Amino acid sequence: MSDEQIRQLVLDHLRDIPDFPKPGVLFKDFTPLLADGDALRAVADHLAQRYAGRVDAVVGIEARGFILGAATAYAMGVGFVPVRKAGKLPGRPTKRPTRWSTAPRPWRSTSMRSSRVSGC
Repeated sequence: MSDEQIRQLVLDHLRDIPDFPKPGVLFKDFTPLLADGDALRAVADHLAQRYAGRVDAVVGIEARGFILGAATAYAMGVGFVPVRKAGKLPGRPTKRPTRWSTAPRPWRSTSMRSSRVSGC
């Protein structure tokens, strides 16, 4: 699938939940994507192909990042690293410089940040 087809697939599987978790917030729920095995596989496989050979592990941030990140790591045959606030996962937190990317968005930005990684 092309980037545009994947983009549309994701958009077609998003559900808007107004006023969650508080009034004035529009929550974008992607659990419909998770419930559709073909769609989930297409997204994870697309990400795996796009970044094949370029990563040693996939980092997933917080709960939703754990789900898609783990599926993508599996499709890539690489490890998965869950990232949460210190004390939210078992294990001693470590602080490491991390390169974050919002790819494949058109406003792609990368920067170096320091984050706490738990459970590694």
